[in-house]
Amino acid sequence: MTAENTMKVEDAEESWNVVASAERFAGRIITVRTDTVEMPGGVTADRDYVVHPGSVAVLALDGEDRVLLIRQYRHPARRLLWELPAGIRDVPGEPLVECAARELAEEAAYRARTWHTLVDLRTSPGMSDERIRVFLARDLEPIPDEENTYVRHHEETDMPAVWIPLGAAVDKALNGMIHNSPAVAGILAAYAASADGFKGLRPADAPEA
Repeated sequence: MTAENTMKVEDAEESWNVVASAERFAGRIITVRTDTVEMPGGVTADRDYVVHPGSVAVLALDGEDRVLLIRQYRHPARRLLWELPAGIRDVPGEPLVECAARELAEEAAYRARTWHTLVDLRTSPGMSDERIRVFLARDLEPIPDEENTYVRHHEETDMPAVWIPLGAAVDKALNGMIHNSPAVAGILAAYAASADGFKGLRPADAPEA
């Protein structure tokens, strides 16, 4: 019997012993650390990683099964990327779904009546501890201009938005036309979850592992 048939395929919490830790850089949002980690066999190895507060993203799906995408400049990638409305978990203690609703309102000027947890991601677990929860938002309505007081700055100043069919978004992801990781994961997850009408999705307040 192969290992695939005997082992439980589910990510599990585990923390190997850290014998030393040093902060290399502290920025406005992230820090960079080097941990000296005890490895199997009693040896140690240094592991550099980014400490990140975590993020949320929103796959907004309208009544015509169209996905809302926004375009934003990302300097590290030197690209204009099509993405989901998203943001950093920058309010201590704020429920993740409330953070997501705030980002949807600020970046896209929409609110939603129906929320589900779509998929949880570890952005790049070999170099960062960032966690991203992608929500599915449905039963949408635009926020009137007089209620929308959010002022955009910097990269958000020119951030066009489009609605495209979910199937077309899948094609664009698979054909290398969309690269943002939560956007790709959210689009593919929403397409898979639509097979049973989204009945198998976790609630919006599902615990995060």
